[in-house]
Amino acid sequence: MNGADVMIQCLEAEGVDTLFGYPGVAICPFYNSILHSTIRSILIRTEQNAAHAASGLARVTGKVGVCAVTSGPGATNLLTGIATAFADSIPLVCITGQVNSELLGSDVFQEADITGAAESFVKYSYLVKDANEIPRIMKEAFHIASTGRKGPVLIDVPIDVQNAPVRSFLYPEEVNLRTYKPTVKGHAVQIQKVIRELKSAKKPILCVGGGVLLSGAQQELRAFVEKHRLPVVSTMMGIGAMPTEHPMYFGMVGNNGKGYANRAMNESDLLIMTGARVADRAVNQPDLITENKVLVHIDVDPAEIGKNVGPTIPLVGDIRHIFHDFAEQEFSCRHEEWIQTLNGYRETMQPVRHPNPAYVDPAALIRMLSEKMERTGVYVADVGQNQIWSCSYHIVREGRFLTSGGMGTMGYAIPAAMGAKLGDPSRQVIAVCGDGSFQMSMMELATMRQHGVAVKIIVLKNNYLGMVREYQHYTYQDHYSVVDLSGSPDLEKLAAAYDLPFIRLCSMDGADEAIDRFLEKDVSVLMECLIDPMDLVK
Repeated sequence: MNGADVMIQCLEAEGVDTLFGYPGVAICPFYNSILHSTIRSILIRTEQNAAHAASGLARVTGKVGVCAVTSGPGATNLLTGIATAFADSIPLVCITGQVNSELLGSDVFQEADITGAAESFVKYSYLVKDANEIPRIMKEAFHIASTGRKGPVLIDVPIDVQNAPVRSFLYPEEVNLRTYKPTVKGHAVQIQKVIRELKSAKKPILCVGGGVLLSGAQQELRAFVEKHRLPVVSTMMGIGAMPTEHPMYFGMVGNNGKGYANRAMNESDLLIMTGARVADRAVNQPDLITENKVLVHIDVDPAEIGKNVGPTIPLVGDIRHIFHDFAEQEFSCRHEEWIQTLNGYRETMQPVRHPNPAYVDPAALIRMLSEKMERTGVYVADVGQNQIWSCSYHIVREGRFLTSGGMGTMGYAIPAAMGAKLGDPSRQVIAVCGDGSFQMSMMELATMRQHGVAVKIIVLKNNYLGMVREYQHYTYQDHYSVVDLSGSPDLEKLAAAYDLPFIRLCSMDGADEAIDRFLEKDVSVLMECLIDPMDLVK
């Protein structure tokens, strides 16, 4: 065996069955060894999308996503995908090839200090110097990526280490890292403090984030909410933790959230932030969430608690374990008047749209699509106006809503949707993009075709970088700069080039039938929807 063979055996020992990547000379030993394994290797058309695809698989399956690329430009191209995963706490193991060990630091062909470049957005990184250390490093990498606050781990392996002979292979059964001991169970005293506040609160609210989904705590959350009739709002990354139409769910908070959700959070006397960072997109005025209220912040990452705002009660631990602890406590809450108030806000503060009848109304289209999707379907929103409309109007039942929330990376939807579909082929998977974000990853139509990945794609086409155009509309009084997408391809011809069925929808007339055709078979379809270039998010 050589180092590359050992790497593959480690991946098999971790249960990895799908890997995304792009080969090059510095990672060729690894890709040669993968031929003799059961691991399915998916050739992505650009390296950034290897991390996005691994992210989609990780988020749907709960496993660690894996990608592998070559040195130099292959590794640097991967950086945006790694940063995207880091911002949303997605567990990945990212493998990069590297030049020969003795040439490190010599600025040779396709050398890049990738561990140094990625330092600020990985949980940890390794530069492998001894092939015999690969089993330990791999075991640690998967453990670090998938525990505590999840995230990407980078393993950089020089080509000579991949080719080096290995005396024997023994995969470690456990990991013992002295400096890495993430807290799982919440502190009993802090839990009792939260319960006391819940008993006395008249206007409590839970704000749930992506940590609830990463912990797999949806059922525990819903049971707790239903038992005590606790109203819930979510951050963008927390969408789907509660079913959209659940009577106790009051929508997404933040700059582009529901007005009644923000009002509920601001007027509460007890705010429990659960698995959510107190970041600017969800809470742009931190003082409002501490004024005249008790703030409880629950997170598995102690560094997030108190980072942007000081909580009254900090509680470190895994969300799922903490909800188990809450469930063991017998107590009652009295806040029916508060729920009636929130229902009143929801009824009277719904946004009013005035869509142009000459175009497709994205809000109505997304709502109609949601109602026709399978209950367990996966909806992947890209970044831009399409993302905000998707957050506002998509209905999550038993499925998942995926997007790039922390980094806001355009081009995320198509590769992430491919990863989700490959991770769970039984689920319907739909990617929704703008025409700007679509062109950032449309090369992956070839990957879909090559590997038979049945992802359905909707392009909301307005011939603009819509979100930036909208910002320039408000901030610069319609002085538009570098947002015109003239020169974009004819999507019907593009679909034909990739042998994809194509549907074009020009207005809401015929939308019902078009969506039925779009969804009727588990095959890839490209649907272009023409929307008003001047439409605004609301």
